[in-house]
Amino acid sequence: MATDHAELINRAQAWLAEDPDPETRDELAKLVEAADDDGVAAELAARFAGTLQFGTAGLRGELGAGPMRMNRSVVIRAAAGLAAYLKAQGDGAGLVVIGYDARHKSADFARDTAAVMVGAGLRAALLPRPLPTPVLAFAIRHLGAVAGVEVTASHNPPRDNGYKVYLGDGSQIVPPADAGIAAEIAAVGPLDGVPRPEAGWETLDEAVLTAYLERTDAVLTPGSPRDTRVVYTPMHGVGRDTLVAAFARAGFPAPVVVAEQAEPDPDFPTVAFPNPEEPGAMDLAFATARAAGAGVDLVIANDPDADRCAVAVPAPGSPEGWRMLRGDEVGALLAASLVSKRAAGTFATTIVSSQLLSRIAAAAALPYEETLTGFKWLARVDGLRYAFEEALGYCVDPEGVRDKDGITAALLITELAAELKQAGRGLADLLDDLAREFGLHATDQLSVRVEDLSLIADAMRRLREQPPAVLAGLAVSRADDLTQGTEALPPTDGLRYYLAGSPESGIESARVVVRPSGTEPKLKCYLEVVVPVASAEALPEARTTAAAALAAIKRDVSAAAGI
Repeated sequence: MATDHAELINRAQAWLAEDPDPETRDELAKLVEAADDDGVAAELAARFAGTLQFGTAGLRGELGAGPMRMNRSVVIRAAAGLAAYLKAQGDGAGLVVIGYDARHKSADFARDTAAVMVGAGLRAALLPRPLPTPVLAFAIRHLGAVAGVEVTASHNPPRDNGYKVYLGDGSQIVPPADAGIAAEIAAVGPLDGVPRPEAGWETLDEAVLTAYLERTDAVLTPGSPRDTRVVYTPMHGVGRDTLVAAFARAGFPAPVVVAEQAEPDPDFPTVAFPNPEEPGAMDLAFATARAAGAGVDLVIANDPDADRCAVAVPAPGSPEGWRMLRGDEVGALLAASLVSKRAAGTFATTIVSSQLLSRIAAAAALPYEETLTGFKWLARVDGLRYAFEEALGYCVDPEGVRDKDGITAALLITELAAELKQAGRGLADLLDDLAREFGLHATDQLSVRVEDLSLIADAMRRLREQPPAVLAGLAVSRADDLTQGTEALPPTDGLRYYLAGSPESGIESARVVVRPSGTEPKLKCYLEVVVPVASAEALPEARTTAAAALAAIKRDVSAAAGI
């Protein structure tokens, strides 16, 4: 034990010696000084238990000193590895565009990345200020870059930051590029051997944002109605100015911005988690909508880097007066809007998102595909016209942004609301139409956050060793272990169960997908129940049937997984 402790201290001191950031140097020095305390030693050991690994398109983790935290040392190594990878691919003289959000250290990480790229012989360009991630994804293709980096932790807690990597096609990295970059990062030697000049990169002007805003025009139909009143929250992130500008260009009324969440703030003081899906995150937006009066048609939220879009519709009689739409519901509404405008091309979603999109696409005689979770896969679908995933991500203009884009999604859903309003209807009415035509596709999610990641591995092991035969009284008709991959999907850590319906249950079919989150310490279970709907009068009973089935599936999956 004494030898292990001494080795830990030696590793910490070696890291300390090359750390370029005075804040994390001071933090680590204090930990080393107090390392005789068991609690401090455990904290130190956790920080040096390995290195942050590439996950969903890059790095993400808690800020702090050490190789298991996000800090300037880790970012410099990541940038050096990316530069080496690009040079090995023959792109050693190309342009790398770098964007960043308003989180703690984001601007520092962006500048370090620019310096490393220039030091390696590439060209680098920084976006002019903290801007939405979709602007960075757009800029890569617009400027003909060989790669892009966005410094963001999206909707993670305030203590986190991240490093998202795109290649020159404007989409996030996938295998084998991620493994190639990781290998180059691992090969980076001492930091003093990584050239980091103090100048030499370009800081872009407002022209890149103007070009992005001009591109948003392609989302909307010329001459369509624009009379929609919106309450909007950027959730303390960077979306406000870009969304407000896009609405003004489009001719929508200026949205009422939630004052308490309007300014970028890396501490996210009004929310426990800056994610519109989290309980309580939308409370201020709903309060603002109630205060604004009965004329408000929609509540819209972006997550902090504005690549996701949440939507709520009026719900008279409910405690808040508003109902949050699930990502699957918004995904179906946007698909229906595009079909009505005769969109051509492939419609795509992920294996954990609602299967309703497949029925909408089939009815419109459009190609349809399913991919693994994440837009790094969706963006690569051949002939893509539209993609969504249940976690509030929507790509409505893949030629402009090959990633989820919360700004253009907000524009399109607002236009759809205006079109329906002109006909005396709302988004909820269109959802009812879809349920009558295709069956009620009710979805839900069981999400378990853990401190100990081994609990997730244990749950997945239990489900593999003792797979359930029945869930909520419905027989499991098929079980897929996704680690084996399929003809259409590469291997991933996940389990998928198809449940057979029956006339007695009133359920046509159901599906469950269980997987570890790629960005947070969570085990996620995605549930879907399909209930036939014969008429408008049958909808309330269908919803009751679906809700009961979803609750029972949650209960049984939890028991089977031991969570």
